[in-house]
Amino acid sequence: MIDIHHHLLFGLDDGPKDIESSVAQAEAAAADGITHIACTPHSNDVYPFRPEVNRERVAMVQERIGDKVKLGLGCDFHLSYENIEDALNNPTKYTINQGSYLLVEFAEFMIPQNIGDTFYEFTVKGMRPIITHPERNPLLQRDHSRMAEWMRTGCLVQVTAASLSGRFGKKAESQVWEMLEKKWIHFIATDAHNLEGRRPCMSTAYAAIAKRLGEETAERLCVSNPRAAFENQRMPPQPQPEGVYLYQDEPVKRPGLMSRLFGNK
Repeated sequence: MIDIHHHLLFGLDDGPKDIESSVAQAEAAAADGITHIACTPHSNDVYPFRPEVNRERVAMVQERIGDKVKLGLGCDFHLSYENIEDALNNPTKYTINQGSYLLVEFAEFMIPQNIGDTFYEFTVKGMRPIITHPERNPLLQRDHSRMAEWMRTGCLVQVTAASLSGRFGKKAESQVWEMLEKKWIHFIATDAHNLEGRRPCMSTAYAAIAKRLGEETAERLCVSNPRAAFENQRMPPQPQPEGVYLYQDEPVKRPGLMSRLFGNK
């Protein structure tokens, strides 16, 4: 299994505090059957994103764990104005292994109405947004229908493995299974932070998906799709998501300038 959302690097955010904790977390991931980890420290108004430091920490942890797990780099990218502008000017700064896939995280209190335009601008710059853990966002828990619009612009969706078993509440659990049934999800990831409440475990989610939706689905969400993101490859063929496209070959239409300025439909 390949984990594309994991807070493994020590001393950078609310993940491990020291290298010993990072090593223990990586070893726990390996014991769970995880073979690759994209280390994704936060980039927000609390935790600055420092690529050079991130690379140094990855090298330090990789040296300690050897070939038990292959480590890469990404970012838990907060959709702030400053981050968005920086990413548009530096399209591979925050992406997974400096490829095209970008994990994006919404604030819990507000989602801008024009965020779809931002996602479109990302795609023009060669980035492929991956919406992280929408099942845990209070705004999307109340209404996740907006995700269909973002998926039409090319966005992908990642949910947290522990949500499938109720770790983040019954609402998150019910929503994640609903989205799985509708084929709206492309990645399962741990979003691990520690060895206590936020452990690096994907095997339980893999088994639950395989039992309910089939081994092929579990393999796609936990191995094939994450490998494409980790290695910056084209996504393998995906099942048609329900309720996203009115017609299978319907082109994506972006609002014109006057519509964007004045809100005309």
